[in-house]
Amino acid sequence: MSTPPQRWKHFAAMALIGDGVMALVCPRHDAAVWATGGPRAWRRMMHKLEDRPWLTRAIGAAQITAGICWAMYEEKD
Repeated sequence: MSTPPQRWKHFAAMALIGDGVMALVCPRHDAAVWATGGPRAWRRMMHKLEDRPWLTRAIGAAQITAGICWAMYEEKD
């Protein structure tokens, strides 16, 4: 059975991958959703990403890659 920290790491990897897929599929909507909360600098950055779908998609692809790498690394343990 997984320990609680392992489960949280697995959940974090799934969240990275899932959000990355959403950014690839509908980048403007994904950026708009993230622009609704958090510090002002974060909201401004997310609003700028709404106007740059290809940058949002690139970030999404990076998130997917990071999530997969993290999951593969955790699988070794």
